[in-house]
Amino acid sequence: MAVPGPFAGAALLDFLLRHAVAGVEIGATADDGSVRYARTLGLAHGPATLDLRWADGVLALAVDADPRDHGEAVRRVEHLVDAAAEPAVVDAHLARDPALAGLVAATPGLRVPGVLDPAEMLVRTLIGQQISLAAARTHGAALSARLGSPAAGGGPGLERLWPTPAQFAAVDPTTLPMPRARGRALVGVAERLLDGRLVLDPALDPVEARAALLACPGIGPWTADYVLMRVWHVPDVLLVSDLIIGRELAALGAADPASWSPYRSYATLHLWHAFLQRSPT
Repeated sequence: MAVPGPFAGAALLDFLLRHAVAGVEIGATADDGSVRYARTLGLAHGPATLDLRWADGVLALAVDADPRDHGEAVRRVEHLVDAAAEPAVVDAHLARDPALAGLVAATPGLRVPGVLDPAEMLVRTLIGQQISLAAARTHGAALSARLGSPAAGGGPGLERLWPTPAQFAAVDPTTLPMPRARGRALVGVAERLLDGRLVLDPALDPVEARAALLACPGIGPWTADYVLMRVWHVPDVLLVSDLIIGRELAALGAADPASWSPYRSYATLHLWHAFLQRSPT
């Protein structure tokens, strides 16, 4: 895949792997630094398998899908890897702040991960509220095994599709492995996605999209802004209420977050990445 450089491919795929749900996603980092991320995905003409590999400065994509879906699969992966970014411009701007310059130099071309399926990303974000990343992955795997459709031909470790909004909307929220209020919020969001009250289309105005998200019970400012950052690729979101971001900002000391605008979403990723580099899981 052609993506403008610099491109921090290992960091982007590592971010995805840290959120990977068993049965839907697999991958690993090899001793030589190459990284593989593969997953199932439901497309218009049936299940697909996408296999992304980063090695020797090259991002490669293999698509196993109905040929009619190949173009859509590539388009979605381009969104996932933030292929439309201008990394040299972003890096130069953020590096003006001495407090952030070291992080930029350590990981040039860091991208804001996009999404393959906006509805999936929103539901997974709701599942992960106020629990650890490991717990969110466990819950996600259980839900995909219970509700998701089989992914024929996906191969070992890629047996299920992530559940659709229709599959979530049909569930009794009291049976979900989460607090009752969150279960009701998840099913409610699925219902809104089905009946059109909530539309996760990157072509829509992000201000209106944020208002629609905040109108959903169980979605607060952090979740709405996180969705804007990943689904709409809004470049200037700094998740100041995020616990990790708060700690990293404090550790930077004399940082000037206002000066990072209009690329604070990328600064957010640099702060997360700095934390993840110190975290084994």
